[in-house]
Amino acid sequence: MGLFVIRSQVNGKCYLEAAADLKGKINSTRFKLDYGNHPNKELQREWQEYGEANFSIEVLEKLEYDKDETKTDYSEELALLKMIWEEKLLQRGVELYR
Repeated sequence: MGLFVIRSQVNGKCYLEAAADLKGKINSTRFKLDYGNHPNKELQREWQEYGEANFSIEVLEKLEYDKDETKTDYSEELALLKMIWEEKLLQRGVELYR
């Protein structure tokens, strides 16, 4: 569980996504981009224009699950993590895919 980034090597722009299942979400996102079905149209257009080789995908931060196994919804924690990283990247002058 955590946050990953897709970074364009062409223009440095970043796309952030938080997920409870990082590996599954990264695979799903890559599949959508490869088949022209990603919801972020700007990222999709550039992925098709520049090719997968001009993008990197990396995990920015992982979150640990609570010791209390009754908790199953981490959407608030993931949304907060994404907001924190968006702010960090914007402060560094990184442009984001919106």
